[in-house]
Amino acid sequence: MSEDLCDLPAHELVQRLKKGQVSAVEILDSTLSRIDAVEGRAPTTTTYDPDPQDLEKIHAYITVTAERARLQAETVDQLRSKGEDPGVLAGVPLAIKDIFCAKGTPSTAGSRILENFISPYSATPVRRMEAAGAVTIGKVNLDEFTFGSSNESSAFLPPPGNPWNPTCVPGGSSGGSAAAVAAGEATLSLGTDTAGSIRQPAAFCGVVGLKPTYGRVSRYGLIAFASSLDCPGPLARDVTDAALMLSVIAGSDPKDATTANVPVPNYLAELDNSVDGLRIGLSPDYQRLKYPDPETGELREQPIPPEIVEAVRHAADILADAGAEIVESVPMPNTHFGIPVYFVISRVEAASNLHRYDGVKYGYRYGGEVADLVELYRSSRGRAFGLQPKLRILMGMYVSAEQYEKGYYEKALRVRTLIRRDFENAFDPEGPHRLNCLLTATTPTTAFKIGEVYGDSVLMQYADLLTVPANHAGVPGLTLPAGFDSEGLPIGVQLIGPDFSESTLFRVGRKYEIETENKQWRRVRPRVIEEL
Repeated sequence: MSEDLCDLPAHELVQRLKKGQVSAVEILDSTLSRIDAVEGRAPTTTTYDPDPQDLEKIHAYITVTAERARLQAETVDQLRSKGEDPGVLAGVPLAIKDIFCAKGTPSTAGSRILENFISPYSATPVRRMEAAGAVTIGKVNLDEFTFGSSNESSAFLPPPGNPWNPTCVPGGSSGGSAAAVAAGEATLSLGTDTAGSIRQPAAFCGVVGLKPTYGRVSRYGLIAFASSLDCPGPLARDVTDAALMLSVIAGSDPKDATTANVPVPNYLAELDNSVDGLRIGLSPDYQRLKYPDPETGELREQPIPPEIVEAVRHAADILADAGAEIVESVPMPNTHFGIPVYFVISRVEAASNLHRYDGVKYGYRYGGEVADLVELYRSSRGRAFGLQPKLRILMGMYVSAEQYEKGYYEKALRVRTLIRRDFENAFDPEGPHRLNCLLTATTPTTAFKIGEVYGDSVLMQYADLLTVPANHAGVPGLTLPAGFDSEGLPIGVQLIGPDFSESTLFRVGRKYEIETENKQWRRVRPRVIEEL
């Protein structure tokens, strides 16, 4: 198959455009052609009648903003023709997870309650990407209000498929983002990570995903789920693209008081630095799962599948050969509490954030007759919220009630501190381990079949078991493709570092890319592309 512009990384597209070898409109046309080829019918909130053909397509986009994208691409070409700088991401196709507001576009959060909401402004990360010359292709699908790990809870169906096997999920909640990048329907995507929602789908779809340090990227214009955990970040083809994208969206924002007033380094300048002397840790606590039996409720323990453990071990060996020092048996004893703590904290914060959707100010409003305002609230919210928002509202209200708050919410906050302390001990430069980063699996499994887990909220949540501790601690995590399992599905490995250590994570990730660039698995492409 000949080279398509839509399959090239962002940094290469930018170089070709600046040299005059290609135009932004040509890049856009290549991407739109790929969307036409692999996307399938557009997801809608109308009654979903499954069709076997849906399991052959991707369905990543809720909205394709082709006209808006063409205007942006033409502007980039006009600036270049005048000798002006069109930006560091000039002409690069961008997919935006539909949890971000983008001015003049539907901003749905994957929910019926916002199905017809047109945002009057753009989120800070969106605005910064477009100011850098990125061309917004459209808004991609997600679990409703980001509540899920498979992208099956969206009100917009059919659900997205995994480009490596469309009968499998792409992960969630940034599943549309990961699928779009993997399938060539966008070069970069802006996602969010609350418990692993960038890293888990990136691992499932064989792309690079970064959860930045909490506060590194503004949340202004992000439709909130759990405000103390949500982190916007990039999904990309390679580490260089992720670093390039973070350099654009990172930085303090006067519109978001939680952003950190910490200088943004030149991530690209440090990308190819040596890993000599870096201490990279392996933890046995990231190689076994503890989860409740769905039938008995008893806590079970089982190891991570051997194929995934082997991928992590192989990555460690490669980095050791490149000069890094591998530190074995780093204790992270509170890792297995990550999901129970997340269950409590995220639901309390979700319930609070969802109160604003009442059928009065914006979004869906029940059109029938009602006796009073309370009935309007009940009728609007009852019809427009899906199952997952309702479950989170109910649980959040329950565990934050006065009689239960100390037993659940306050205890969860204390355990979150213990999880943070595990990382502080591991990264302490005066401590016994003195790690620069921790190397783990990204997910406890590869992508599962559509419909296989959905409906079991507890089991679904445990797909984030290895990613959620970094959210509790607020530290950055980077996932990298690391080969395939026996079914031909991608495996991801994860690097976790101390606060604001994204440069180090990129450096280690880039070294791993360089050392594996000639591996046969690097030449394999997703099934939906190979079948074109």
